[in-house]
Amino acid sequence: MQTRSYTKHCRSGNGLFGLLFCLVLCLIFKTSAEAGENTFYHDSKHGWFWYEDPPPEQEKEVQEIDQQPVAATRHIPSLDTYSIEELWNMHPDDFQQLLNSLQKKAVQTPTEQNILEYLTMQDTARRKALAYTNATMYVTQKYGELFNVNHVYPTAGPGVTARVTMQQNEISQTISRANNDHALIFFVAPGCGFCEKQAGILSYFVDKYGWPIKTVDISQNPGSAARFNITITPTLLLIKKGQDNYMTVASGVIALTELERKLYRAIRLLQGNTQGDNFLMYDFQKGSAFDPPSILEKGRQPWKRRE
Repeated sequence: MQTRSYTKHCRSGNGLFGLLFCLVLCLIFKTSAEAGENTFYHDSKHGWFWYEDPPPEQEKEVQEIDQQPVAATRHIPSLDTYSIEELWNMHPDDFQQLLNSLQKKAVQTPTEQNILEYLTMQDTARRKALAYTNATMYVTQKYGELFNVNHVYPTAGPGVTARVTMQQNEISQTISRANNDHALIFFVAPGCGFCEKQAGILSYFVDKYGWPIKTVDISQNPGSAARFNITITPTLLLIKKGQDNYMTVASGVIALTELERKLYRAIRLLQGNTQGDNFLMYDFQKGSAFDPPSILEKGRQPWKRRE
């Protein structure tokens, strides 16, 4: 009601207070327009929708570009500044850099001289590699007990036969001796065709070593499967009497020979005869190059030897 009264007084021109109020509003709008505010109301009918062309873009300042760039100078190496002794004793990084530069030079300009220099570098590199090979063969033969593995892993026919025989004997003896305090748990599941095949293989294993094997159906014994985290059948698990530790021997169908090798390694691990860093090692390989931790033994510092 009060607002309507003010409006009525302004329209009719009666009332001093209403007149003053209208004058104040006019001054406010006028001041705002002059200050650049509320330009939307004054410029609302300008722009592309009112068929006005956009203002021309200001020309960007063009930077002056040197029309005569200075050509980059490239150093082209040459063997004229090197002697054979310098090439032979050059650091490998510097030698490789010089070799690459001479190769690029010969490809870019295949003159007789450029190709001759590049092939000279190639021949020097070949001779250097041959010298390293000869020196390596000398050192490995002189310190054969440290670097040569032929005495524990021979490659000749008779040596291979002897090595395989030693491995098989060690595997069989280790499995046979562990019969009394170790056992295998055989996890199966109903309708598992792979489990049936593995059971047939295990029958040969039992006949050969006489090991006790306990078959566990994971559908009827879910607690045992959860305890050993069994999710795949068939699974063979090795346990040792008096210990909580166990070792998975195989997951899935496995042949008898591979079963023997994996069981041998698992037995040695539970007995404390091996660790992760020499898990594949046999007893006859102790102290050799196939025994990684043996390098940490005292007195094994061949670089400190004197002639």
